[in-house]
Amino acid sequence: MKIVLLGPPGAGKGTQAKKLWDEFKIPQISTGDILRAAVQQGTQLGKRAQPLMKAGKLVPDDIVIGIVEQRLKQADCSKGFVLDGFPRTIPQAEALEKMLRRLGCKLDRVISLEVPDDVLVERISGRRICPTDGSVYHVLTNPPQRAGYCDKCGTGLIQRDDDKEEKVRERLRVYAAQTEPLKALYRKKGLLSEINGVGSQDGIYVEIRRALAPRNSARA
Repeated sequence: MKIVLLGPPGAGKGTQAKKLWDEFKIPQISTGDILRAAVQQGTQLGKRAQPLMKAGKLVPDDIVIGIVEQRLKQADCSKGFVLDGFPRTIPQAEALEKMLRRLGCKLDRVISLEVPDDVLVERISGRRICPTDGSVYHVLTNPPQRAGYCDKCGTGLIQRDDDKEEKVRERLRVYAAQTEPLKALYRKKGLLSEINGVGSQDGIYVEIRRALAPRNSARA
């Protein structure tokens, strides 16, 4: 099962990717994670990426594509994978298609988790983090017992800059601009399934499984 998982920040991609792993034993491949791993391992591509990442700059497509291809060649991807965060653009999608052709395989499905912006803003901007032990809370859905303080260690909770509303809305604007053309491309290819990402985690996964069923393989 070879899947691309699309969805804006806060859509729940990580949760659903874990459910896919539990059922199919296929790894979630996040570009951020594999870039950091390549840097830690000191690979040639990792060495090229390191100064750019340290400076907060975008890593060029050729490096990202090369690192993704190296990852897909690893043994744990033999049964499939869930690509999370790649591709982000049409050129990356075209590069992925060529890459998979070289590897002798093709995508089975592109799943897009659809969540309204206002819901995403509420989900993300409500997060609070403990800077001491990393515990994550939410002011509405998972508040600490004592407002503003970690239940485990009593440290004052913080809101990350990236979780502030104005930053979240900007991230969503960038995502939409990049991803809408991608969705159109995969829709045309008959690979796209758009899934309502609002609801229970298990209910959303049921819809994902329906989209992955063989009878759906010919329609978006």
